[in-house]
Amino acid sequence: MKQKNNGTWVSWNENLKYNYTTKYDITTEEELQEVVANNEKIRFFGSKQSSADIAAGTDVLIDMTSYNKIVSYDYNAKTITVQSGLILSELLEAVASVGWCIPCLPDINTITIGGALATGTHGTSGKLLSEYMIECKLVLADGSVKTVTKDDELMDALRVSLGMLGVMSTITFQCEPEYILHVKEKPENDKEWLPKIKSRLKEHDFLRILWLPHTDTGYVITGDKIDPNKEVVENKGPGYLKHRRTVSKILYKYSHKFPWITSIANKIIAKAFFNSEKEHKGSLYQATVTKSRGSTLELAEWTIALDKFPQVFEELKTEINKWSNKSFIHIPMDVRFVYKDNSWLSYAYKQDTVTMGCVSRNAATADTYEAFKSVEKIFLKHGGRPHWGKRFAAKDAQLAKIYPKWEDFKEVRQKLDPTNKFLNPYLTKLVAAKKLVNEIA
Repeated sequence: MKQKNNGTWVSWNENLKYNYTTKYDITTEEELQEVVANNEKIRFFGSKQSSADIAAGTDVLIDMTSYNKIVSYDYNAKTITVQSGLILSELLEAVASVGWCIPCLPDINTITIGGALATGTHGTSGKLLSEYMIECKLVLADGSVKTVTKDDELMDALRVSLGMLGVMSTITFQCEPEYILHVKEKPENDKEWLPKIKSRLKEHDFLRILWLPHTDTGYVITGDKIDPNKEVVENKGPGYLKHRRTVSKILYKYSHKFPWITSIANKIIAKAFFNSEKEHKGSLYQATVTKSRGSTLELAEWTIALDKFPQVFEELKTEINKWSNKSFIHIPMDVRFVYKDNSWLSYAYKQDTVTMGCVSRNAATADTYEAFKSVEKIFLKHGGRPHWGKRFAAKDAQLAKIYPKWEDFKEVRQKLDPTNKFLNPYLTKLVAAKKLVNEIA
């Protein structure tokens, strides 16, 4: 176990910085237990790609990224067990190598397994990644290890828990046989794609819409399972499409000073980079996962019940198109779909859900990006729920209104961590945890 003293923890986009007294790089479960047991206050982190302030802020930190081994396969049950610091890409490549898949994947593969699960990472047209976790070894506040299975009531609290119940050690995923998607992409006017959401969810195995604010256009991506041997004439579009990030960076450079520039930039970007039809095939991982993400981003994402989405969408569109409002939004707003589950802090708890991302291409000026505030206000008004790993301002009182099991979760958290060992200042405010006497002192 490596130990580093007196350093600075910096998030991927440099928006969050914290000094720490001690950082441990752990490689075994025993080391993890030892560090947790022997420290009064501790947080742990992986790839540091969260926009929410959940990973640091305590004097003692655990770097999980060296705790990254594949532990075992069960070929009959189609399960794989891994250490929680493993990067998602390595998990996905491992299951693909034996002909399996996890049927719902996020849009990036550079995050750690533990971080992805703790924050409710998801893909589209399926369930949260955490719904495929069938067993987890959890290091509790006293350093002991508790094995939680899919049949334990605790699992519904643990699946999405922001690392407030303990540190995930090893995780077992239920996999399925790999399949091939025939993916088609094309632009559609808002009046076309919005009414077709429910029918397309029934018709297609994969649906994602990249909405292009201030252009009245969505870029619709559908995927259908096909025979792996079926030939598909691939059309990946013009070669210049690979330069979209560079062009976006240039066009949005001064949009924090002059927000109205965004509207003009979006129309240019939409015409140049979202105006062609594309077609290809591949596994879910090959066909749909972006293999990188620039650290110049800052992200927010909100979810809403599927039945409420059209109303919320129209209200949001009207609001951001007002020239009196400074909430001009960078391209694209990622619209995805998550089916209902029973996980207490899942965005899809007991309801089929639409998620809508909001991105600022200028991470350093995200605090002045008015769109984050407008999106949150409208979604909260309609009972929307925030993505735990992205930017939002809502705290305990508001979250209690939109998560039916919020108070139950807080009770479980208090029981498993009575001394608030796993809370940093951000999480303390999030759950309105009472400060202990020794903390006040």
